[in-house]
Amino acid sequence: MTNRYVCDVLKEMRECLKTNNFSYLDGLIEETQMLVNRMESKLYDYKDAKYDEDRIKKLKREKRSLQKEVDDLEEKKEALSE
Repeated sequence: MTNRYVCDVLKEMRECLKTNNFSYLDGLIEETQMLVNRMESKLYDYKDAKYDEDRIKKLKREKRSLQKEVDDLEEKKEALSE
């Protein structure tokens, strides 16, 4: 099945109205619902990916901060042991 745009399906729905031939309108409505559901799903995927990206950046900053603390404490420990 080739990829179709919602606009193309809506155009066909308008043709149904012009010709008063509604025999395939149910199929077009289902196709529109499927296309819009996939579009919404992809948008949520993008949102989740952006959230994960931001979370990863925050955790990396936290890791650097903690690593600096560990390094400072190790330096103090070495200074005390000498």
